[in-house]
Parts: sequence; structure tokens; C-alpha cells
Amino acid sequence: MTATALWYLDAGRMLFIAPLWHNRIHQHGAPIFLAGIHDRFELRVEGGIWQSCRTAVIPAGVVHELRVHGNPIAGVYIEPSVAGVQALFPLMRHASEVDGVLTSSAGEYAIVRELWEGRIPMASAGLLLDDVLRFARPRAGARMDPRIAASVSALVSDEGQPIGLARLAAEAGLSGSRFQHLFSRQVGVPFRRYRAWARMRVAIDRIVSGSNFTAAAYTAGFSDQPHFNHDFRRTFGAPPSVSLARLRS
Repeated sequence: MTATALWYLDAGRMLFIAPLWHNRIHQHGAPIFLAGIHDRFELRVEGGIWQSCRTAVIPAGVVHELRVHGNPIAGVYIEPSVAGVQALFPLMRHASEVDGVLTSSAGEYAIVRELWEGRIPMASAGLLLDDVLRFARPRAGARMDPRIAASVSALVSDEGQPIGLARLAAEAGLSGSRFQHLFSRQVGVPFRRYRAWARMRVAIDRIVSGSNFTAAAYTAGFSDQPHFNHDFRRTFGAPPSVSLARLRS
């Protein structure tokens, strides 16, 4: 099988590098920094116009689509338990804001290109992300409310046993409605959407570690593989076979 995708996950970050074509309308549960490895890509926020760019920062919850034309692209997700979307802004140069996203035609990131070309092993990805966050964190803006941060940490550490809103609201000392409002404001997506994102991360981690799709889906709490496939499309705009079925060892 031809290897076409690289993934790295830990508790607070996720990195992928893969050639993509057209990722249709979708919505992430965490902010992402995107960088074209060899060329520009096109980005459109729902209801907006297509923008050609080399790098972009897309906040959590922004509905968008991509056209990458088969070229490799790198994406770095940062979880709200680590830092806010502002921590990704320093990675941009000469950026402009359009339709709620930052885009730039400048920027060529040699590190991700070397990861893709195998000149740096993916085992080093965690250290590279540490360097990125060490640079970006002081510029990340206000820290998250500790009650919401604790709820996010609980969701990220959950594996296949969905945690209910009522329990987390009670642990935070908030009413259900107040908890949902504060969670959405601080995280960027509603509670249930972020819980689905956290569950998706568990499934991806299992697949990257060698599990088959069905086992990974059950472990992460999906009812079956079609349920996982459906939610993957909703989250990433393409079926999991595009970037998860052909992993580089």
C-alpha cells in the first residue's frame, strides 16, 4: 500500500500531513494552523469567497471547505486545554483576516516539509510542537476559565465513556445553561460538539496506533463504523479513507 499520510497525537495537540483534494464543508472542534507543503491551497468559509493562501489559522467552530488539488498540506490542532487560538497567530506572517480566519500567501515551513519527506522522523514531532508552543504561549492571550479547563481535560481524557453535561456542570458549580454558554464562549464550539471532537481524537489515535476502523470506533464510543465514518466527514470534510487508511509506518 502506498503511504500517503502522517499523524501525531498527544493529549493537547494533533498534527497531520497528507495530500488532500477537496475537503467539503466541515467544522473542527479545535483551532487549526494549516500550511501548504509545496504550494498554495484554497480555503472558503461557508457563505464566503474562495481564498488562495499558503498558510491559514481557522478557529474552532468555523464552517469551511478546502481545495488542495492533491498537494500535501500540514495541519496543527491545538486543544483549548493547552492554549487558545491566539497561540497559533504568531505562526503567521503578513496575515489578513477574512470571514473570521487568518490567511497569508507568505510562509514556507521547512520543518513540516522535512517531516513529510522523511528527513525528520515523526517521533520528533512532539518535541517540534513543544518548541512551537513555547514560542506561541506567551502570545496566546487570556487563559481559560479553570472550571471550563477542568471540563475540557475530563473530555480529552475520556475514552469511550461519554461524560454528561449535567455532571460537568455540577462539578463546575454552574447551572446547565450557564455552563453551556460559558463552554461555547471559551472553547469556540458547543459542549456536545467538542465532546464529539474529543471522541474522534480517541478513534484517530487508535487507528494511528494500529487498530482497525471498527475496533477504534467502538473503543471511542461510536455505535459502529458507519457512525464513525459519518462523524469523520462532518469533522474533516472527507471520508477517513482519504487520510487514515493509508498511513506511513
